[in-house]
Amino acid sequence: MARSFKRKESMSAIAEPNVTPLIDLAFSLLIIFMITTPLLEQTIPVELPVQEGASPEAPADLVHRTITIVGEGTYDWEGRTVDRAALADILAALPNKNRTAIHIRADRALPYQEVVTLIDLVQSENLTRFSLDTAVGSR
Repeated sequence: MARSFKRKESMSAIAEPNVTPLIDLAFSLLIIFMITTPLLEQTIPVELPVQEGASPEAPADLVHRTITIVGEGTYDWEGRTVDRAALADILAALPNKNRTAIHIRADRALPYQEVVTLIDLVQSENLTRFSLDTAVGSR
């Protein structure tokens, strides 16, 4: 006797839905939430103070000076190579210290302590406007 592979009711509806795409969606959302949740928890809740009025603009008549660290205890001030004591005398003799901005330049191979020593020297002469110059872009 031959077998018959026909369905008895060929026009009947499928009773169970296909849940495979639903499970795939649930796992995808679970992975997304597992990745983003730690990033959201790393913020520190701080209530920042509110500023009244507009912030003051930087004075247009700032005098920009550049100090380059050449080596340990050796600096370049406007094309002249000076030592730490001579630089301290130059900074002490600067007129209009509140209108002077100092740009500090240092090679990346120099010890970090040299940069900190120069910052201490600049601050000891009541020069509070200074910046650390960096290169833009990749190495």
